[in-house]
Amino acid sequence: MRPVGPVRPVSARRTVRLGVRAAAAAAAAGLLTAGLAAPAFAQEQSDQLWIQAPSEQKLLLGDGASQGSPLDIGLYHDNDNFAVTDGRLSVDISGVAGVADVTWPDNCAPTGTTAVCTVPEVPVIGDAYSPQVHLTVRAADGAALGAQGRITYAAVATGGPDGTLEAPHDSFDTMVTVGSGPDLSLGEIAPVKGLRPGAVRTVPFAVTNKGSERSEGLTATFTASYGLGFLNKYTECTYGTTGGDYAPMNQATCSFDQVIEPGDSFTLPAPMRVALAAHAYGERLDISVEPGNGATDLADEDNYTIAGFTAVNTADFAAQGARVTGGAGETVTAELGFRNNGPAWIGNLGSGDPVAAVDFTVPEGATVVSAPADCVPRTLSGGYYPQRTGAPRYSCELPYWTLPDTTRSFPFQLRIDRVVPDATGRVMLTTGGSGAASFPFDPQPANNTTQLVLNATPGA
Repeated sequence: MRPVGPVRPVSARRTVRLGVRAAAAAAAAGLLTAGLAAPAFAQEQSDQLWIQAPSEQKLLLGDGASQGSPLDIGLYHDNDNFAVTDGRLSVDISGVAGVADVTWPDNCAPTGTTAVCTVPEVPVIGDAYSPQVHLTVRAADGAALGAQGRITYAAVATGGPDGTLEAPHDSFDTMVTVGSGPDLSLGEIAPVKGLRPGAVRTVPFAVTNKGSERSEGLTATFTASYGLGFLNKYTECTYGTTGGDYAPMNQATCSFDQVIEPGDSFTLPAPMRVALAAHAYGERLDISVEPGNGATDLADEDNYTIAGFTAVNTADFAAQGARVTGGAGETVTAELGFRNNGPAWIGNLGSGDPVAAVDFTVPEGATVVSAPADCVPRTLSGGYYPQRTGAPRYSCELPYWTLPDTTRSFPFQLRIDRVVPDATGRVMLTTGGSGAASFPFDPQPANNTTQLVLNATPGA
């Protein structure tokens, strides 16, 4: 699932940022559905190989250049219905001759200015994804300030519906530029699992200037998911909440005026402490920094990190059916839906995927004459159905998050062609496939399936 034309996905280290609406988040990760233009059955039978690479890489000119800069590249594919193996990433560095030198990792076999790098198992994009090829790039001896060159990529792999996948040609490259300036860097933060709601954690935060020039202060942004709250506040920060089309979250935007010399680090005036709410489940704190005084960071790929916190909690997802009565020829409305009974909220913050879908099979003797816009028509077996009305089955996607004690309704209008006493249609929760879903956080899976009953007989 992907917008028209190749789109360079976000870095794995920059897993979809909080505040990106579900569709945009999924598009950035290469996961955007195409509704009727790409029906669920077609999606299940198609796949595409992609290359994840930064669009640009800035190299330090000066005393710090000898260490080099990491350049991480990865392969992934769209459809987890297929196993994809034997990925081969071709890297061409002929375009950076005289600009940069490249050190190859063990999984790359170089020949002249090209190399083929192996990726035995090619994953789908998601929270567990990470790049598989790690190059080191440094400014070449004699390279001038501002010198530029381009590294290009191609890839193939084994798998998919036809047995072989190939990344789009001439679509992925990295522009390498030799420069000078501040380079702020945030370290990785290890995720913490097994926490209880109400737990308090201290977030490690340190920014190092790896560049060749001082940073005249910095701006830091902290975005906390719905189940995570700031316990202490800083006078240098402004605080607010966001929501609307996005999952609700808390945000702090901070401006610090401390000068950070090359090689020096900055820490907060006091350690940041966060607390997990009673409704916490899979939480994250997104942190980003940028140099102050309008300066441009030399290499902003390490200006962003995520602190992850997983709470031991449950969310009882439930399908909602209906009982409707009508005579032959009449049109009736059936309100079907979904409810999160809590206590936890659930958000697919990494992928932007819907938390669930409501799958509805039309009862015997009835025809759908109007379906909600979020519902995709299907054949009885779950395949593509060409028209909005009259399908025997529908799948209705939910947003990428759901709060506790919230309901989502899908009103269907059905014409009763003939009265069939106790006609039933299944209403079940799925994750977009043809079968019932199994949610790891759901303590009562039995209520994930219910029924729409037309013309129930007394006592039924």
